[in-house]
Amino acid sequence: MVAEKKVAFYTLGCKLNFSETSTIARNFVNEGFKRVEFEEKADVYVINTCSVTDNADKRFKSIVKNALKKNDDAFLIAVGCYAQLKPEELAAVDGVDLVLGATEKFNVTSYINDLTKNNVGEVHSCEISDADFYVGSYSIGDRTRAFLKVQDGCDYKCTYCTIPLARGISRSDTLENVISNAKEISSKGIKEIVLTGVNIGDYGKGEFGNKKHEHTFLELVKELDKVDGIHRLRISSIEPNLLKDETIDFVSKSSSFVPHFHIPLQSGSDVLLNKMKRRYLTNTYTNRVTRIKEVMPNACIGVDVIVGFPGETDELFLETYNYLNEMDISYLHVFTYSERPNTEAVEFEGVVPKKVRAKRSKMLRGLSAKKRRAFYESQLGNTLTVLFESENKEGYIHGFTENYVKVKTPWNPALVNTLHKVVLTEIDEDGSVRLNFTNL
Repeated sequence: MVAEKKVAFYTLGCKLNFSETSTIARNFVNEGFKRVEFEEKADVYVINTCSVTDNADKRFKSIVKNALKKNDDAFLIAVGCYAQLKPEELAAVDGVDLVLGATEKFNVTSYINDLTKNNVGEVHSCEISDADFYVGSYSIGDRTRAFLKVQDGCDYKCTYCTIPLARGISRSDTLENVISNAKEISSKGIKEIVLTGVNIGDYGKGEFGNKKHEHTFLELVKELDKVDGIHRLRISSIEPNLLKDETIDFVSKSSSFVPHFHIPLQSGSDVLLNKMKRRYLTNTYTNRVTRIKEVMPNACIGVDVIVGFPGETDELFLETYNYLNEMDISYLHVFTYSERPNTEAVEFEGVVPKKVRAKRSKMLRGLSAKKRRAFYESQLGNTLTVLFESENKEGYIHGFTENYVKVKTPWNPALVNTLHKVVLTEIDEDGSVRLNFTNL
């Protein structure tokens, strides 16, 4: 009897990548492979790459080395954004056998004839203009939540961003397919779905291969809210100009959509927002945050921000810092600007020295910690619902409330993947929140 071939996956980057890795993994399983952890010996290692920062590019080489340490005969495949943008560069990395671009990655098993290692990495990558069809994905791995992809690609032309080059034009899954995937996730006992995509507020565009908006993001939200068995639906990242009052109001009354929004800002300076070619200015952003807090005072609001963009003077950075400091937000994701080839910003003047970028990043991370602490303190004494996760971390089980407060309580396996009403009592020294159960 031939031994079952083993495949392992490593995902860099965003929730969208995680949902796509899961889909690719299911293709392998359907072809008779056994999925194992990346730390284990496998016959095939698939690395789903990211190109958002320099760091993700560099990490790729060390991940390849780690895989080859476990099995120097393993067949190594690179997919994802970096594989689309720089296929030859990845193919040249020692030990890489196959590089697949944006459209090829979902047919990965059809590119494997045998698992003999290649002397040079083989490349199959399309012109990005060919990435105009939609492949649905969802991730199932963490038993408590799943990432459900509803949209791919982007038609925006932000001057710092390679995503349109890596993922192509904006296109959406059909409403019917999204609902079908949501029902399938629900049937597996998963309690929470996180909606993901490149620009999910643009949902509906390209649903049937054309540029028309067949459905809107609001219609998607309303239909998902009707799916039985999904206790929580979370909107991941949505552009401020696409987050409409109607959506905010619907979420505020919904039984399954949770009061948690992640809204990219990128800069608190209108001068820089214009240079970045963002599609809003700070007044729109302020208006969105105000609206959310009016109808959901306990909502959690996360913010993406880029530091060190070309032309960011000390004054303009302080404008961003002060803007965020005054805003009623809950945490920040801070990205240090890194030059990406084939973007407009690479040619811009006013390059910010790396040391200055690092210092500004540290300042904003400090502000984020302060904001998160203040948000957590504002929630003490509230009765909220926690979905517990599956890991035993040093004798504690962790979970998140609907409005994204991280909580902890002594480990109890019976709590895994269950929802409980709790009262938040105090902030622990590690920053998570202690609780009392109301229903045990």
